[in-house]
Amino acid sequence: MADSRTPNLQKSPGILVLVRHGQSQWNLENRFTGWVDVELTGLGREEAKRAGEHLRGKTFSHAFSSRLRRAQETLRIILETGDLSNVPVTYSSALNERHYGDLQGLDKDETAKKYGAEQVHVWRRSYDVSPPGGESLKTTAERVLPYFEGNILPPLLDGENILVVAHGNSLRAIVMAIEKLTPLEILDVNIPTAVPLLYEFLLVDPPVSVSGIPLVVRTKKVLA
Repeated sequence: MADSRTPNLQKSPGILVLVRHGQSQWNLENRFTGWVDVELTGLGREEAKRAGEHLRGKTFSHAFSSRLRRAQETLRIILETGDLSNVPVTYSSALNERHYGDLQGLDKDETAKKYGAEQVHVWRRSYDVSPPGGESLKTTAERVLPYFEGNILPPLLDGENILVVAHGNSLRAIVMAIEKLTPLEILDVNIPTAVPLLYEFLLVDPPVSVSGIPLVVRTKKVLA
């Protein structure tokens, strides 16, 4: 359900922290994961703890995550480690990873041998080409950004600090929008596991933008 409040545009925007989940079992096994609900590895849990340590001392009014447990467990560890356990959390499948369709569960190297490395590279890194039965980054963004603009952006504009723990491609969709990147520029963006990205913003003056996100990035910090 979208946030129905009218943002207070006289306030300074809050900070936004984006975190990709820690290493999952299928990250370790080099498999296409997508919506398959795999768990974190031991390393992934340690990565989440380090992320929580980087965020200790910060305050958040709300946290958001996907419906997949690798993101949810990462968020839980971050909140516990960072002394943030009282932060309310909302989960939504809109923040799920890109669906990899027929590639889900397949070994990436074996898939490259079967279909050709160039074809697999196009499926993985192009903006608007989908793997068989799956989503492209473009179609992933078409479900992520309405949720972001309807639920995460209003409190952010109202001066609240927001934490989002999700997945590489759902976060790339958000990064593309807030950094105003082109489809070509986003192809070179890779989000590492469990490394917090902290954004501080300025309001666009006048407060409108083509993307629907009336913010410009003032500073971006990688907390590693």
